[in-house]
Amino acid sequence: MPAQAAERLYGFNIVATPEHPFGTRDAERSLFAARKTGARLVAIIPFLWQPQPSSERIQRGNDMQDSELRLAIQQARQAGFQVLVKPHVWVPQSWAGAVEPTTDAAWEIWFTRYRAEILRIAGIAAQEGAASFSIGTELKNTTHRPEWRETIAAVRAVFPRTLLYVAHNIEEAETVPFWPDLDVIGVSLYPKLGADDDRNNRRAVMNAVADRLDTLSRKLDRPVYVAEIGLRSAEGAAAKPWESAEERMAPPDLVLQSAVLDDWLHSLDRPSVEAVLVWRWFTDPSAGGPRDTDFTVQGKPAEGVLFCRWTNNCRGI
Repeated sequence: MPAQAAERLYGFNIVATPEHPFGTRDAERSLFAARKTGARLVAIIPFLWQPQPSSERIQRGNDMQDSELRLAIQQARQAGFQVLVKPHVWVPQSWAGAVEPTTDAAWEIWFTRYRAEILRIAGIAAQEGAASFSIGTELKNTTHRPEWRETIAAVRAVFPRTLLYVAHNIEEAETVPFWPDLDVIGVSLYPKLGADDDRNNRRAVMNAVADRLDTLSRKLDRPVYVAEIGLRSAEGAAAKPWESAEERMAPPDLVLQSAVLDDWLHSLDRPSVEAVLVWRWFTDPSAGGPRDTDFTVQGKPAEGVLFCRWTNNCRGI
């Protein structure tokens, strides 16, 4: 069913820092600070890893063991959140969208290993009461493969609640063939937004993307979870919203980050969109701040903009 604005789930992708892992008091403080923004949903992100895009040797990463995944879900739920478990694939010097084994035999091995890993994760998510589970994130070169339907059926057998996949931008979302097997259309949105000071252009881009999401939602009779929007608080970030702080040094621009997130929330305020998650929020309660140029909104004006939007309390914003 379409979401009314008051029912829409807003929140964050939560990323654990090594010094502040899930289960610690610092992580608890950080989650409660996120909850105070009006956030109601968080994505917990266990990583899988493979050495290069063409490799079939995919395996669970060492960033989040089963025990920490359990703690993460438990701690987020204790803070009052619904939880989406959203596995990502890490490929050194590359990204998940490049994953593409080169032979049918290699594809079969890749899916056998991938399925085993996410079934384990999905089982934990089910046991710990996660509300939703993503079968994959931004694996755009894999979605044509027939193995996905078997994978989805296997996950549904162990995870009885909401299932989704997170496509990379609207372009991939419009080509995914297995949406009818899932409950929700998931998508991350990082289109080029142009010059930092060209607000009219970026609003036009955002509205065009949101219109296409509406069309896709109507066609498939599925709601949309925007699983990632975000922008670095850095000069020049609007041209390449996906670019990380490690890829390009730049002076801080806190106003730009606030304005872009505000514009996204305005464009996505439509019945087809049931959830919107911002990238990202750290388990370190002291993360972010005015000198930080990464994606987190912590300790920045963007945090206040989200509070205003998500609680309808805009005094002082």
